[in-house]
Amino acid sequence: MAKSINQVILMGRLTRDPEQRTTTTGKLIVSFSLAVDRGGQDDGADFFDVTAWEKLGELVAKYLSKGRRVLVQGRLRQDSWDDKETGKKRSKIEVTATDVTFLDGPSDGAGASQSGAAYSAPKKSEDVVIEDIDDKPIDLSEIPF
Repeated sequence: MAKSINQVILMGRLTRDPEQRTTTTGKLIVSFSLAVDRGGQDDGADFFDVTAWEKLGELVAKYLSKGRRVLVQGRLRQDSWDDKETGKKRSKIEVTATDVTFLDGPSDGAGASQSGAAYSAPKKSEDVVIEDIDDKPIDLSEIPF
């Protein structure tokens, strides 16, 4: 029997600052929305609601703000409920993040707002530039493994 796969990878910008809340059991949940450019001819964007739990959510809330670029890996989750006003069935698909990669610093994003968090991007170590590379073949006997 075939194995099921539920995996999504999105790269985009936060459309709002992350919002955090706590479940009744004390677990931290952080929610944010991501705009992903479609590219191509119709220059629109798709918008996705994302949730991050516990430690990942804590990092998202601490370091991210509206306008910041991120790469989100996770899975899709569908919620269904009955609308209290109309009685109709409603549903929503949301991304549950398993990993969030910060792609720019606090002031690198276009229109990014400073969240006031005491965050500074890691200092870059000086790059080593190798200028003298020859085209001699590699002697495999010199490799220690």
